[in-house]
Amino acid sequence: MFKKFNLFLFLTFFTFFLVSCNEYQKILNSDDNNLKYKAAEEFYNNGEYRRANRLLEQLVPIYRGKPQAERLVYFFADSYFQTKNYYLASYQFESFIKSFPKSQKLEEASFFAAKSHYMMSPIFSLDQDETNTAIEKLQIFMNNYPKSMFTDECNQLISELQTKIEKKEFEVAKQYYKIYDFRAAIKSLDNFVADFVGSKFREEALYYKFLASYEIAINSIQSKKYERLIELKQIHNSIIRYYPETLFEEDLTKKINSVDKEINNFTN
Repeated sequence: MFKKFNLFLFLTFFTFFLVSCNEYQKILNSDDNNLKYKAAEEFYNNGEYRRANRLLEQLVPIYRGKPQAERLVYFFADSYFQTKNYYLASYQFESFIKSFPKSQKLEEASFFAAKSHYMMSPIFSLDQDETNTAIEKLQIFMNNYPKSMFTDECNQLISELQTKIEKKEFEVAKQYYKIYDFRAAIKSLDNFVADFVGSKFREEALYYKFLASYEIAINSIQSKKYERLIELKQIHNSIIRYYPETLFEEDLTKKINSVDKEINNFTN
């Protein structure tokens, strides 16, 4: 009985689906633009953005220059955003901004045009050109709309993008350490610390600089070893001064104790 009921539900749903698809195709192929307009609006309002998008793609050129154009173009751009086609969403929102500079939807369109670039920002390990573009677009939006309802979200998005760029640069610097190119690691980490003063990765960057400097110091020839050990102490003191409860305390303490013994051997 239960299996028959499930089969009945499946057949009912499948039949409804076929009828629905058939009706949609009829509207899509129809010459009645008023029918398409009403259907597109209904699909859009019901969250059926893909169906709305296909109809809007047909309607936007037809209604260009007419009173309905502003509404249709905004729906068209947003339907791309809602279906995660962010490249075309950005393009269509920019088109909306240029075509309707006095629209009440201008602020929203400007925000979502910028946010589309945020959505296209790749993972930190890839090229970050799109991330930089997103930061620039969001910052321009905030400059144009300093009291916008989207300000808090913009700040959050910019912060996330900035962190991604910092992580990219930090991982590049750290990679030098992992391949035992300690001098390149120190130079790259110094540049990172200078370029990203308030970075969340600053503590770890200083730690890896210490590790790279430690490897160079303890493996130095005798004539240069003492000077490098003293420099290593200064790096350690700098970390402890800025981060007295550093996450790397155990390893730093172990290594600096070893350094102190080496320095004592020189002084004795």
